[in-house]
Amino acid sequence: MQQLKFEPSWDKALSSKDRSMFQEVFAKTCVSDTNRTQLVPVWHASNYKGELLITVLIHNFTNQTLTFHNTTLRYIEEDNVAAEHIFTHPSLIIEPEISMPWTFIFPVECLNNPVHRNGMLEIIT
Repeated sequence: MQQLKFEPSWDKALSSKDRSMFQEVFAKTCVSDTNRTQLVPVWHASNYKGELLITVLIHNFTNQTLTFHNTTLRYIEEDNVAAEHIFTHPSLIIEPEISMPWTFIFPVECLNNPVHRNGMLEIIT
């Protein structure tokens, strides 16, 4: 049965409002009929450096632990690649049947004119 968990630093820092929001997104999206990983977009923003921040709820519906070590992620907006980058996050370990929020930060040099609308994040294998 799928469970929502927070990475320890998120668990300490997350506001009650944001925690409730993630719980709502989880409740709406935690069921899958496939044995795969799903990245549910939650929000996106730009920081003061112009980097693109994409927050997703990662659902690991598989029976294997999911890690992000030299993992290529692509941010797609309106059928266009808005950003692509290789990520390594040693602290991001998602056990089987666990869902966890995370923010991926795409450096400026990886951006292809994102418009910040209805984008989807996908893992490139």
